[in-house]
Amino acid sequence: MDTDASSGIGAPLLLDRALPEFRFARLESAAIAAPPGTVFDAARDLDLLSVHSPLFDAVMWMRAMPDKLRNRTPPPLPSMRVAALFDLASKGEQPWMALGENPGRELTFGAVGKVWKPSIEWRWTEPEDFTPFDEPGWAKMAAAFVVHPYGSRRTLLTYEARTICTDPESTLRFLRYWTLVSGGVGIVLRATLAAVKDAAERGSGGR
Repeated sequence: MDTDASSGIGAPLLLDRALPEFRFARLESAAIAAPPGTVFDAARDLDLLSVHSPLFDAVMWMRAMPDKLRNRTPPPLPSMRVAALFDLASKGEQPWMALGENPGRELTFGAVGKVWKPSIEWRWTEPEDFTPFDEPGWAKMAAAFVVHPYGSRRTLLTYEARTICTDPESTLRFLRYWTLVSGGVGIVLRATLAAVKDAAERGSGGR
């Protein structure tokens, strides 16, 4: 059931429904000088491949190195718009899937994979099967943009990423991986928020 984006505070999150229990998480936020609707539209329209900063690019370059050393570099994608996860009728074309949208307030998406491997192994599930999925050996990852009205002239946008693994062995493997990449995940989240902030404030004239 959709909630009123104008009330925001205390409203249930789609992210809580998609991944109510989790072991690993990272949350970043940004105050944006734009109305909530403008911020939501900017997040939904974001092309994740357009996100750049020196630290972000360094993190992405390091993450791709194992595949490059094995001559397994995949062809570059033309775009990776958040909206495409929610708008495309076809499923299974990429590992990330839409898990829920509360128009004007929240966009939630997720994936199942073995991200600790040098070349990530993905496991497609139907969106309705994501929450109960418990096949051993995998990590379930969910993320969400959530828009919060912030005073009379600004909006607070949060970007949270959560993970839980489906058995103790995969939890241990992910823990070792997370120890190495947690800081980089924070960089990615902050760079993504900065891209949304720039687009939203340009769209509203920075007011």
